[in-house]
Amino acid sequence: MDFVLSKKGLAIEPSVTLEITAKAKSMKDSGIDIISFGAGEPDFNTPENIQKEGIKAIKEGLTRYTPASGIIELKNAICEKLSKDNGLEYKANNIIISSGAKHSIHNALLAILNPGDEVMFGVPYWVSYPELIRIADGIPIYIQTNEENDFKFSINDLDNALSPKTKAIILNSPNNPTGSIYSEDELRSIAQWAVKNNVIVISDEIYEKLIYDGKSHISIASFGEDIKNLTIVINGMSKAYAMTGWRIGYAAAHEDIIKVMSNIQSHATSNPSSISQYASVEGLLGDQSNIEKMRVQFEERRNYMYNTINSIDGLSCRQPEGAFYIMVNFSKLIGKVIRGKTISSSLDFASLLLEEGKVAVIPGIGFGVNHFIRLSYATSLDNIKEGLERIRKTLED
Repeated sequence: MDFVLSKKGLAIEPSVTLEITAKAKSMKDSGIDIISFGAGEPDFNTPENIQKEGIKAIKEGLTRYTPASGIIELKNAICEKLSKDNGLEYKANNIIISSGAKHSIHNALLAILNPGDEVMFGVPYWVSYPELIRIADGIPIYIQTNEENDFKFSINDLDNALSPKTKAIILNSPNNPTGSIYSEDELRSIAQWAVKNNVIVISDEIYEKLIYDGKSHISIASFGEDIKNLTIVINGMSKAYAMTGWRIGYAAAHEDIIKVMSNIQSHATSNPSSISQYASVEGLLGDQSNIEKMRVQFEERRNYMYNTINSIDGLSCRQPEGAFYIMVNFSKLIGKVIRGKTISSSLDFASLLLEEGKVAVIPGIGFGVNHFIRLSYATSLDNIKEGLERIRKTLED
């Protein structure tokens, strides 16, 4: 049939990595041994104390609708967490609980943007940022960054991208896909810039618990009331608590922003899962030892992956400070013919590794950079060792 469909919906770009992902799945389903470095979620199970709280909620009949913006128990737990971990004082009316951090970002953009408003973010970027901005009738503004500066934008970069239509910047630290972290001095400078120019900061802090080398997370909202009022803090349970399938994210912001976000959510999805909300209270306030155990294992995997990648001819990478990803630079291989295949792009290189090495990686073009691939170390150390050895052999043989 000849449907006349939404122009906005048709303009949304599908992930350029879908072809690679689908091919990897098809090969695996046919019995081929594929090592995947594509995972965007922890390979650990949800900690048992959180599981038990979810089961308890089911048995106690806490399975009905909750207030659209979330239960007060979880809002209070989030306030306690933000105060203890981040030095941020919020009340329950500053909090909204949504179906994942992505949903929180979606709500935030819908709440603050008018048609034609611009939102800036660094390249490489998380794949959903530009599309979420477009869905909210905004215009994505791409800030190119350099690997030499750990893929971080500077104040000069922000000044160059600033326009009368600038409404917000998205700050993702620790970053997906680069693992980069903005230092306290860098964050203070960005905060001062945002206040000076009256630009809202959407601070995506979903990876805050996954930081290495003894460093700690700093929220940009913690540098005073002016920047706090301009900041929408985004976080959730998925990454640090291995709760990706539970779908709980949250935002903390000025009450006026939260009111609009809550109104939007009340019509779009209503409340997030009641069971997941009650389990998340335990996640935030209960035993945190499993979270640290996971972080320690991620750090061990990172160290191995970083050292090994830099020992493979033609590949290099910088050591990420957080999250569980490494961006691998393969620019030295551009134009070369490997196993009969000419490497001209990240899609070419990802296809080579999948077809010849039986290793699935994410092409960098999906994040706005074409001479990189992203590897996730959210998989076992044995898988990492085997997968990297397959990559080495593919490039050497």
